[in-house]
Amino acid sequence: MASGNKQISKAQATKRINALSKELEHHNYLYYIKNSPKISDYDFDTLLHELREIEALYPDLVKPDSPTQRVGGAVAEGFNSVPHRLPMMSIDNISTEEGAYDFDRRVKRLLEIDEDIQYIAEPKFDGVSASLTYENGLLIQGATRGNGLVGEEITANLKTINTIPLRLKGNKNIPELIEIRGEVLYPIEAFKMLNKELSEEGEPIFANPRNAASGAIRQLDSGITAKRPLDFYAWGVGEVLGFEINLELEIVEALRVWGFKVEDHIMKCENIDEAISYQKEVESARDNLPYEADGIVLKVNRKDFQRELGATAKHPRWNIAYKFKPRQATTKINDITVQVGRIGLLTPVAELEPVKIAGITIKRASLHTEDIIKDRDIRIGDTVLIQRAGDVIPEVVMPIIDKRSGKELKFIMPEKCPSCGTPVQREGSYNYCPNLSCPAQLKGRIKHLASRKAFDIEGLGEKIVEQLMEEGLIKDLADIFYLKKGDIIPLERFAEKSATNLENEIEKSKKVSFERFINALSIRHVGERLAQILAENFSSIEELMSATQQSLVCIHTVGDEIAKSVVHFFELESNRELVAKMLKARIEIQHKEKTEISDKFAGQSFVFTGALQTLTRDEAQKLVQDHGGRSTSSVTKKTSYVVAGEDPGSKLEKAQSLGVEVLTEEDFRNLVGSD
Repeated sequence: MASGNKQISKAQATKRINALSKELEHHNYLYYIKNSPKISDYDFDTLLHELREIEALYPDLVKPDSPTQRVGGAVAEGFNSVPHRLPMMSIDNISTEEGAYDFDRRVKRLLEIDEDIQYIAEPKFDGVSASLTYENGLLIQGATRGNGLVGEEITANLKTINTIPLRLKGNKNIPELIEIRGEVLYPIEAFKMLNKELSEEGEPIFANPRNAASGAIRQLDSGITAKRPLDFYAWGVGEVLGFEINLELEIVEALRVWGFKVEDHIMKCENIDEAISYQKEVESARDNLPYEADGIVLKVNRKDFQRELGATAKHPRWNIAYKFKPRQATTKINDITVQVGRIGLLTPVAELEPVKIAGITIKRASLHTEDIIKDRDIRIGDTVLIQRAGDVIPEVVMPIIDKRSGKELKFIMPEKCPSCGTPVQREGSYNYCPNLSCPAQLKGRIKHLASRKAFDIEGLGEKIVEQLMEEGLIKDLADIFYLKKGDIIPLERFAEKSATNLENEIEKSKKVSFERFINALSIRHVGERLAQILAENFSSIEELMSATQQSLVCIHTVGDEIAKSVVHFFELESNRELVAKMLKARIEIQHKEKTEISDKFAGQSFVFTGALQTLTRDEAQKLVQDHGGRSTSSVTKKTSYVVAGEDPGSKLEKAQSLGVEVLTEEDFRNLVGSD
């Protein structure tokens, strides 16, 4: 390895770089495309580390398709506009069987034939379309769809997506130039996890996976994009030079050979009836897809037919999107209220006439920001179209203007916090209450402080917190740690035993890890993971409180916005007094010994399902992390173990169907060892 021999010659470096690049890309392909890894994550990272070291010795040997180029990095000044070699036209759509038959009849009429037309059918991804240009097999440019004629150049960001090959696989049949088109997607399970984390951190959440994917690929810092679990499915081509294509199905087969991820459910249909049956099958299975899909796409298989059919000014005539039944309904907005979150974020919420969508009664829908309400012209009293995709939160799509009576009222974001009356501050598209003692924030902050990922105070639920605040027993976070049994007994629903139990829980919680202490403070942009990173980089709370923005941004994954937030939090005298008051209550911050970390589970991933008896879910996941492993929420072929407790859910069945090893809780404890 390079670290063992800094005198490696340039000739040796060239040879080793080529070998490592080839090996790493092969394993990347096996992992992300074939779902059949042959080496552990640890071994992969070791090879990648060696490649980085050699490239650092000889920067002029770094190639644009090197595996090290996937990590992203430098902040760009903006996106350049790039014209598409061939327009990325939108697809016309239908929503009924009769519409499908009309499309088929129209195709036959334009081609002046009577025989059945062969179609290629595939799920219609609900993501962000992108174009990739390869010259002699090397990726040279990536762009958004834009307006169809001109897109934004986002090559550096797209390179960070592991399912996009930096160089086309194979040595034969590589075109001189080819424009690959496909969809950037935010997988549903990862999206749910993202919104959960954002919600826990008091940050604005995304309305749907498409918005999350769009935001991720349009980051000015490709290093941020690299941290997002984005996926890419190739579905077609634009301009092609030096490669003959006669059938749409040949494109599908070529994309697979070149190393792209292609949807497994693609089907060749001999006639329109088979295509309609396919649409029904995919619609019935849509909840089992790992991504959002809102229909299928039908394409005439023969390329000569496609050329003959041509396009209108807006749409190709040789393909159509056959949409699924909408998960939508119309209802009325009775009011728009404003919620104040734990970090002070003001979120407008539509209070709806209850309506059922896909078996779920919807009463409220987030409107996210004041700007969205203005852009969509949503008013109190409007009849609106709302939708719910899978487990994604309900969303107001648009008002139905024709049903307005003239009595509808425009929404105005309050200038003062509805909870405490403090003047609201605006940051970008978002409105915040800056008062950390705001009752709405305080209630959320205390609830968060008492949660399992902070001080873990059992029995301090929302209703108890409200009681304590109403009685004036809690005016800030630190007051919790001064509560005694005598303060609690007079409260409704409390007796001596329950009051004693809560006092004991509070006392027990005073021994807390540094990362949980930081997480409990509810610093904007600092959630569980960032708290862990800060705890690893600072030796004490006093050192963290004195940190400068410059010292913070030197920490991996801490950007300017996070650094500003941390510095600003501790600049406020009230917050410094709060920390001092907490420490005066005999809170003992425990710092993790570095020796606790091992690599026993390096490269392995665990999924937990069902109720564990001797460990909490958090404790079990922490054991995995402390031994170098990863704990994930969904089961795939790449999962190392599924640990099944009592009453396991569908994850157990999926593990068994994929052949993933299943452990009992006892098996897991034995695997961990002395812990």
